[in-house]
Amino acid sequence: MKILIIPIVLACVLLQSCNGSKNKPSLTTPVTDSLALKDSAAKQRFFPLTDYIKGQIFEIRQKGINPIKYHTVNDRTDSVWLKTEEFAQAFSEFLDPVIDTTNMTGLFTEKKFMDRSIDAFTFTYDPTGSLPDSETLVHWDVYIDPETEKVRRIYMVKNIGPAKTIQLTWQSDKWCKTTYILNKPDGSSVVEKEEKINWDF
Repeated sequence: MKILIIPIVLACVLLQSCNGSKNKPSLTTPVTDSLALKDSAAKQRFFPLTDYIKGQIFEIRQKGINPIKYHTVNDRTDSVWLKTEEFAQAFSEFLDPVIDTTNMTGLFTEKKFMDRSIDAFTFTYDPTGSLPDSETLVHWDVYIDPETEKVRRIYMVKNIGPAKTIQLTWQSDKWCKTTYILNKPDGSSVVEKEEKINWDF
């Protein structure tokens, strides 16, 4: 009788441990539940967006390219070639604040999903709550090509007080654009100016 009981007990223990492991989240499965995101905020690893953009700027320098900058106000566009020493100022809106895991996990939460409408893996970042008054960045997205697994595009939104919004788009290896929008008291908005830098010739 004892010989029969031991295998039965072992089978029950094995079944119990198998069922328990099914309830554990897979390490490779994206966590999208908002409560899980809050509980694991410290464990989140954000895409190092600022380092990526710095890498893109480094590549422009290495290739010896002088990008052309288009400045548009009231449907009038002027253009100028950028010198290397002007890069820091020209790309400054994309580099401040620094976006990485260290600086942003306490303020923002990350969601990952496959967007079939644009055929891209999308990493989207939104505030976990009210942001400090000093924080201008309010949202950003990173779009990854599912075939090459490379960054295709970056989109950011900054609020400069209640009256101005800045939309920033970075098209990898090609161009970047900064759009300054004035928000009127009646709820409408108008584009104040637009700056586009192109280095894909």
